Amino acid sequence: MGSVAKANSKAPKSGLRRLKPGEVLFNDGEKANSLYIIQNGQLRLFKPKGKGFVEIAVLRVGEVIGEMAYFADDGGGKRSCSAAAMVSSDVIEISFTAFSKTMSGLNPWFKTIINTLANRLRGANARIKELESNSASVIYGAGKHKGYEFFKTADIIKILGMLFLVYRAHGEKHERGVAVHKKTISLYSHEIFGITEAKMDELVIILESLGLMQIETDKDGLPKVLIMQDIDRVRSLFIFYNTEKHLTEDKKLKVSKKCQTFLENIWKILKSQPNIDGAFTLVPVSDLLNYWKEKKMFIGIESLEDARDHGIVGEAIIAADGKSLSVEVNYLKVKKLLPNIQFMNRVIDSNQQKSSMA
Repeated sequence: MGSVAKANSKAPKSGLRRLKPGEVLFNDGEKANSLYIIQNGQLRLFKPKGKGFVEIAVLRVGEVIGEMAYFADDGGGKRSCSAAAMVSSDVIEISFTAFSKTMSGLNPWFKTIINTLANRLRGANARIKELESNSASVIYGAGKHKGYEFFKTADIIKILGMLFLVYRAHGEKHERGVAVHKKTISLYSHEIFGITEAKMDELVIILESLGLMQIETDKDGLPKVLIMQDIDRVRSLFIFYNTEKHLTEDKKLKVSKKCQTFLENIWKILKSQPNIDGAFTLVPVSDLLNYWKEKKMFIGIESLEDARDHGIVGEAIIAADGKSLSVEVNYLKVKKLLPNIQFMNRVIDSNQQKSSMA
């Protein structure tokens, strides 16, 4: 994890820190000199294990992070795990120096209680680590280690299947879809399916970013009501991943981000055209290509190669005047596969972001 920028290491000052998604707050094993209170967002705790990581927990608004190091070695402890933002987050940093001044002003018996609780919690954590059976998320192929992978295909299948079952069994009708409280999802995901909290929360973030899920506050004013706009889309994603799992590598759907962008814009054009019967239809793309060229986005007709390999698009046709270009597009395949491509690439982005921390 040497490639990750270290958190403040010299005389930190208390104050607000803003973290971008994926940004590391502190690394396992480094010198600790501050604790933090989460004001907004959520952070995942994880620990290196072998050639991968073990997901420990997810902390949210109002929770304290990094406090255990203060109670170890008279405030000179080291971080026992790493912490990184899952979404844009704000944390209030309190230096150990400032915290120590507050502690020194407490009644001696109150300090004794705090230290006792901290020692007991540290002991409980140590015992949990000894009993820990979670394996690191690492990919193996042909007996060789291929690298760290936060989401494995089996994880995605398990979470999507669980969500579909929970929303079918416990979902309540909502004006924007079907709603389920997070405590119900947590019961199934953690207690029954054994899904780690970090992976469950990350998939919720992905679904939310794709517009498939919305989060509202519950009666206590907490953001814990999860609204699924289209349950059948979750079922389709589940079927897609389960099917892909059994395919050889050369048959699996692999579409680059540039190809995805091209298809998304083609889909916008197709949706405005009525009476498409499912056969290949010509879609003009000259304006798109000119726009991307002007913006220096380096997306050209060759970017559709992945889509062509899967029969989503056909040939590029030049008009008789030689001034405009159109592409043959299979309407039904774009409609069916584009949501899968968007979800798949979003999962890949998440994996790449987290593997970069290694």
